[in-house]
Amino acid sequence: MDKSKEIKKLAHRIKSLRIQKGYTSYENFAFEKDIPRAQYGRYETGTDIQFTSLLKIAQAFNMTLEEFFSEGFD
Repeated sequence: MDKSKEIKKLAHRIKSLRIQKGYTSYENFAFEKDIPRAQYGRYETGTDIQFTSLLKIAQAFNMTLEEFFSEGFD
């Protein structure tokens, strides 16, 4: 498994979910969901993410992990 490829898929999924929720700015989303802006920005650009942070992201989108991973990871 190519770890960097999977992390890029994760970053793309996070960004696409934010846009689907109507947020054009990652900064506004991060602020409203109480996630540090710089940290959230790194998630969307493909920085490796801790599991607890991933849980917080899924929660910010009101999703279970199963729902979160249901698209974009073929």
